Amino acid sequence: MMNGLTLDELLLAHAAGTLPEPLALVVRTHLALSEEGRRRYRLYCALGGALLETLEPVALRADAWDRLDRAIDRVEPIRLPASIQHDPRVPAPLRAFAPEGFERLPWRNLGPAAEVELPLAAPGYRTRLIRLKGGKSIPRHTHKGHEVTVVVEGSFRDEQGVHRRGDLVIADGTVDHRPVADEDCLCLTVTDAPLKLTGPIGRLLNPLLRI
Repeated sequence: MMNGLTLDELLLAHAAGTLPEPLALVVRTHLALSEEGRRRYRLYCALGGALLETLEPVALRADAWDRLDRAIDRVEPIRLPASIQHDPRVPAPLRAFAPEGFERLPWRNLGPAAEVELPLAAPGYRTRLIRLKGGKSIPRHTHKGHEVTVVVEGSFRDEQGVHRRGDLVIADGTVDHRPVADEDCLCLTVTDAPLKLTGPIGRLLNPLLRI
């Protein structure tokens, strides 16, 4: 990820189609849940269109359309059984990963939290769904890289404020926080480096952490 990552940079990069898949999934989920996010994204798309109008046209290679057709044919769509009834709580970008609802996923218990790792082939990134029960917290930590989170259900609070359904939250090495769930909370989270626990006991566990 880039240094000093912001929401606007993520939206711009998504509009340009340059985000790696884990970050694109987070942004798509944010846009599915946030009207304000969709409004800002439309502005960036319009800006990109206006900039394209100012560029000098460049001639395509003679075989450009044939190459595009072949590339499209190589894309394998995700096919779900026709019998599956989608859980309406699952945002459209996440339905391929939770076609029968979040409850049916293979959750791994981590004490106050539980997680499911999503199978995205993106070296250097870890993509997870994380559940945190209301009133519970995640140990205080900072980040060796970036953590990009979108709230899918419920809400949590930390030193950056209160984060509700659809909010996209970015944390890096400048943020030392202890997320606390105000109510049962489900988040989609992408990290590009291990966390760094900063509590007195957590510091002892840092060598065991991975991306």
